Amino acid sequence: MQKIILIILAVLNFGCSSVSLQKSTRLRIKGSDTMLPLVRFWAEVYMIENPTVSIYVEGGGTATGMQALARGDIDICMASRTILPKEAQQIVNRFGTVGVATRVAKDALSIYVHPGNPVKNLTIEQVRDIYSGAIRSWASVGGDDAPIQLLNRLPTSGTFAYFQEHVLEGGAYSTSGTALPTTKALIETIARNEDAIGYGGMAFETDVYHCDINGVEPSRENVLNDSYPLSRYLYLYTVDNPQGKTRDFINWVLSEHGQDIVKWVGYFPIWQNESLP
Repeated sequence: MQKIILIILAVLNFGCSSVSLQKSTRLRIKGSDTMLPLVRFWAEVYMIENPTVSIYVEGGGTATGMQALARGDIDICMASRTILPKEAQQIVNRFGTVGVATRVAKDALSIYVHPGNPVKNLTIEQVRDIYSGAIRSWASVGGDDAPIQLLNRLPTSGTFAYFQEHVLEGGAYSTSGTALPTTKALIETIARNEDAIGYGGMAFETDVYHCDINGVEPSRENVLNDSYPLSRYLYLYTVDNPQGKTRDFINWVLSEHGQDIVKWVGYFPIWQNESLP
C-alpha cells in the first residue's frame, strides 16, 4: 500500500509541477476504451520515472487502435480482445509481420443494471436472450413488468466484439439496442434509467449494480480463481517484437511496479502476487 501511495503522490506532483521537461522520445498509444484509465496511469507514472519519454494515450476502441497500428500512426495498440484475421492482414500488407501481442492485465466483463432494479443475478443464457431480443421484459427474468432498454458499445469496441463472441456465441445483437461511445457514457445512462442494462469492464466501480452471473459474484477472488465466467485478458499490440523505448515501456508494465498499478486502478495482474494490496 505504501508503494501505491507513493505512486499517487508522484503523479499529483507531476501534474502540479511547473518544470518544463525536455522530451526526446515519443510513444503513441491508441485503442481500447476499457484500458484507457489503466494505460493513462501507466503513462503518467512512467513519464515521471523516465522524463526523456513522452507518451500520448488515446481511446476510440480496439478496432480503431488496430487500424492506426496498421497505418503506422501509433507505436502500441491497447486491445481488449485478440487481433482479428483481417487486422493481422492489414499489418502484413504494410509491415510484413502479423503483429505481436503482449498480455498485460486481466479484466472481467460486468453486466450493469440500475441499483433499484430487483434483478441481481442473471444466467449467461438470460443475458444472451436479452441481447439477442428473445427476452424483452424484466418480468421474464424475475424483475418488474417493464420493457428492457438495451445499451451496447459501438462495433469498434473490443468489448462489443468480446461480448458478441463469448455471450452471444457469435450471434447478432438485437436491433433495438442503443450504442454508446464509451463505458462511462453507458454507465451514466443506466444510472438515470431503472429499466436499462449494459455491459463493460468490472474495474468501473460506479453507482450502477454489477450483476452476479450464473450465481457467481464479479469479484477479484472469483476472477483470479476463474469461477467468474466473463473474464478476459487485456493486451498491448505492436507490429513486431517491441524494440527500444517501446520494449522498455512494455517490460516496465510487466514488472512488479507496473502490475502494482494494475491492481490499484481496479484491474487484475497477469500473475498473482501476495504483496499486492
